[in-house]
Amino acid sequence: MTMRHFSALLLALALWPAAAGAVLTIEITEGVSGARPVAVVSFGHPDDVRPNTDIAQVVATDLARSGRFSPMAREELPARPERGGEMDMDQWRQAGQDHVLVGQVDRGADGLVIRTQLMDPYREEQVFGYRFQAPQSGLRRLGHRLADRVYEAVLDRRGAFSTSMAYVRTERETGDEPRYILAVADADGRNEQIILDSGQPLMSPAWSPDGRRVAYVSFEGGRPGLWVQTVTSGSRERIGPASESRSAPAFSPDGRYLAWTRQDGDNTDIYITDLERGGDPVRVTRHWAIDTEPAWLPSGEGLIFTSDRAGSPQLYEVELDDRARPVSNPERITFEGNYNASADVAPDGRHVALVHRNNNGFRIAVLDRERGGLEVVAETTMGESPSFAPNGDMILYAAERAGRGVLESVSSDGRARQRLGMDIGNVREPAWSPFDALTSN
Repeated sequence: MTMRHFSALLLALALWPAAAGAVLTIEITEGVSGARPVAVVSFGHPDDVRPNTDIAQVVATDLARSGRFSPMAREELPARPERGGEMDMDQWRQAGQDHVLVGQVDRGADGLVIRTQLMDPYREEQVFGYRFQAPQSGLRRLGHRLADRVYEAVLDRRGAFSTSMAYVRTERETGDEPRYILAVADADGRNEQIILDSGQPLMSPAWSPDGRRVAYVSFEGGRPGLWVQTVTSGSRERIGPASESRSAPAFSPDGRYLAWTRQDGDNTDIYITDLERGGDPVRVTRHWAIDTEPAWLPSGEGLIFTSDRAGSPQLYEVELDDRARPVSNPERITFEGNYNASADVAPDGRHVALVHRNNNGFRIAVLDRERGGLEVVAETTMGESPSFAPNGDMILYAAERAGRGVLESVSSDGRARQRLGMDIGNVREPAWSPFDALTSN
């Protein structure tokens, strides 16, 4: 399953066993020693106001799963202030908390009004204060946004909790053929929206940089083909003729180009389509080997792809000009181990997440393009499809646990890990969205 595109190109896709179900849950499997202590106090509210979401719990869970914060257990909180002015700063210093988030929920003219403050007990000052307005249905999304604000205020890096992810899962009723479902959900696995439900296999979702479209592979018609679909409207377009086998789509950073793989007999090569001007695709590679899984550099000036031209799957890099045409011969960039594939490039352009095989199975690793070092960050046996968060701090990937597909994430330094599992069924092929993805009207 890890080399999914090699399998697809050879038309040897394995059908995943499946069962019904779509509820994703979070299990934090590894924490980080030295994570920043933070207290998130339950938001107060009048008796006649009953929020349907515990905003503070959403914030605390988000911060905990980043691995960079250690929220204080609710039952250990020394007090439950609703405003910064109610806090005894010495009390929170003695509790060892670097920051304390407090807030209140009240009724507004149009929905609910949420006021919140992040306090620094050591400096005895307010870090930020915000006033939000949201309907009951928007409180969970608000919690993610608030976690982003805390993350950025403390770490000076944009948080990615209010982003989304795309993935493919399978469902099967007893005795029926499997259904393949392309879906998007919040980054914590909640609020799933089905994008496409098909009786044919779906693979390789890839976000456009504006977060409005998803490219993917569908086997409708009996062979792999490329489609680009608008998330909110459901409108979709096939990229290329139905007579060709195409797979492994990847949008360029400006959204103008789509890189992909074409199978022609026993040969596969990488091509690029100009989505704005059309015309014939540009051929990027010309080799008898399998060249697949293109991933763009953030600058748009090159691709990293998987090739077995050296006898086993390894990563290669090719330079492109400003019209997405190759201007160099591909150069190999991975040399440690006999299997490195499925690249995803971090926003900094320096680090590359990939699937690395060693004696114990398929691991998730990170390659440093500048220094050349490769570090395993997730010890899995069947890891696949790594995808960086848009801030580069976390990596989402698929794994197999107890015979079923689950999604997991790991901090980019490998120190914190969590599992997003479905209650039943299989989920694969994750892709983390860019910032500000538009997933609902």
